[in-house]
Amino acid sequence: MTSNETDIYSENVLLCYPHLPDSCPRAHRLTVVKVALYVFMMLMILITVFGNLLIIISISHFKHLQSPTHMIVWCLAASDCLLGSLVMPYSMVRSVEGCWYLGDFVCKVHSSLDMTFSISSKLHLSLISVDRYWAVCDPLRYKIRVTNNIVTVFTTFAWLFSFLYSFSIVFSGVNTTGLESFIMQVYCVGSCVLFFNKEWGLICPILTFFLPVTIMSSLYMKIFHVARKHAKVMSERVTVVAAGGLKSQSSVQREGKAAKTLAIVMGVFCICWLPFFTATAVDPFLNFMTPVDVFDALVWFGYFNSTCNPLIYGFFYPRFQKAFKILISTYICDFNSSNTLMLE
Repeated sequence: MTSNETDIYSENVLLCYPHLPDSCPRAHRLTVVKVALYVFMMLMILITVFGNLLIIISISHFKHLQSPTHMIVWCLAASDCLLGSLVMPYSMVRSVEGCWYLGDFVCKVHSSLDMTFSISSKLHLSLISVDRYWAVCDPLRYKIRVTNNIVTVFTTFAWLFSFLYSFSIVFSGVNTTGLESFIMQVYCVGSCVLFFNKEWGLICPILTFFLPVTIMSSLYMKIFHVARKHAKVMSERVTVVAAGGLKSQSSVQREGKAAKTLAIVMGVFCICWLPFFTATAVDPFLNFMTPVDVFDALVWFGYFNSTCNPLIYGFFYPRFQKAFKILISTYICDFNSSNTLMLE
């Protein structure tokens, strides 16, 4: 380009920090596109925060939902709620504007919290799969093995591991070892990108996603196999209640139904996060050729999992359906309603 063309180009490019020569350029988007992105992402954030708050309040408020299994679900909802309130709003501005305005230190904290809540969700989903495996495959010893104290120990470990693992990786910089020259070339003021070298680009996805998902899938396959066998045995024992005309269900069938609902939660989690972790593992071997907008889209597709979880519980879990209806009618619609859940 000629000098005049260069001047015109420089004037047309909007910078994150116009007074700094090494500022990142802002994302060039039409106003209509920006508004649409903000509306869509804000809707996701609101559903994520308030939907998971409904789960947290339901489990905390109704004694019938205060079981060891639901304690783990409570922690899972807490992870999703914190992701929606502490991570997603800042990611929204970064994704739409193409700029990070809070500095490098807050960027590291943001990336660390993003990893923390993601890993915490996977660990709690793993705990749920183990809990359902024992409930269906070894019901006689389930209440001895799974108690509130045991669940508290394991959920505390899950939170601590997620926090220490994420913050130690991001703040130690071990994930960028060997990428110093590359990062210096692409760095600009106003960016907040988490790079992984080839080693950690494989270690993180395998350790925090592919391995737990493989274990969970194996456990749920075993659960459904055992539940199907038990259902055949118990089908002949199902009785009809004359007064209500309803069929009674065995405890094994109820546990199998609960396991199916939680397996749907795990399946949605895998679908939402698989593209992101696959790209994270492959991108270092492609010299980081994946466009920023593509990575942003994959991140938000992963965030969408946290939006889906309360919807899944609301549609597929009768206990949470009743709890949601009572809470909404009592505290939002201001209707008089009983605070007692009549569970099946």
